[in-house]
Amino acid sequence: MCWFVYLIRTADNRLYTGITKDVMRRFAQHQCGKGAKALRGKGELALAFSHEVGEHSLALRVEFRIKQLTKPQKERLVSGEMAFEALLERLRND
Repeated sequence: MCWFVYLIRTADNRLYTGITKDVMRRFAQHQCGKGAKALRGKGELALAFSHEVGEHSLALRVEFRIKQLTKPQKERLVSGEMAFEALLERLRND
């Protein structure tokens, strides 16, 4: 089963990054307050971005790399201005 990376937008416009095998199940957990503590009590949540990554170890590296991005860079990733495939390919070759 493939792993996915996802970004969730909070009501105060923050972006949370995570990985999962089932994006919709995990998003539903976050919405019910049973996901990450960082999202509890943050108001309405919206799934801003998700993409299939592949194996777990690569998903962890992608998640870490996205977490290192600045907020404007994450926004470019969400909007499609930053090519996710290029980021993924760089990490595959490392």
